[in-house]
Amino acid sequence: MGANTYLTERERNILESARIGIAGAGGLGSNVAMHLVRAGVKRLVIADFDTVGESNLNRQFFFRDQLGRKKVEALAENLLRIEPALELDMRDVRLDPGNAGWTFSDCSAIVEALDSADAKSMFLGAVLPSGTPVVAASGLAGWGRSLAIGQRRVGKNLIMVGDMSSDIRNGLAPVSPRVGIAAAMQANAVVALLLGVEI
Repeated sequence: MGANTYLTERERNILESARIGIAGAGGLGSNVAMHLVRAGVKRLVIADFDTVGESNLNRQFFFRDQLGRKKVEALAENLLRIEPALELDMRDVRLDPGNAGWTFSDCSAIVEALDSADAKSMFLGAVLPSGTPVVAASGLAGWGRSLAIGQRRVGKNLIMVGDMSSDIRNGLAPVSPRVGIAAAMQANAVVALLLGVEI
């Protein structure tokens, strides 16, 4: 891939050999996956049970001709258009306390990209004990306030991205610019973790 010409051989090897898990293929997950592939990551495990809907097109990495298709299937197609030499493990599954841990058990880092606070809490409870680095998001609804979206380390293996306060229940819609900022920050945190750069 052309973007890899900007990386050293060592950096390329690290990114290409890493296996990154993404829980959710919606506004955050689909865009995190796209950014990671463009950054040089070639091995992804992505889990989502949903289908592409009309309301997803304002912020998710899908297209109108993919409406009604499974998100994992459509996202795989889109990612392979960027880089055909990907190793994709796309799992059409609803994550729960019983399967979340083993779904991402062989990953170098995990991205939490789920919709609800309850789902996020369940997922973090299931995967954090493994010690695998997790990059999660909280608070990215609405528009403006770009500088309010930050990043902080919470404990040994959790990095949080977002403003930690805004959500759809506050009457703020999830729109592409803010969701995109958070997704890019999550992907950037993963790349930094892999390359040993300070978060």
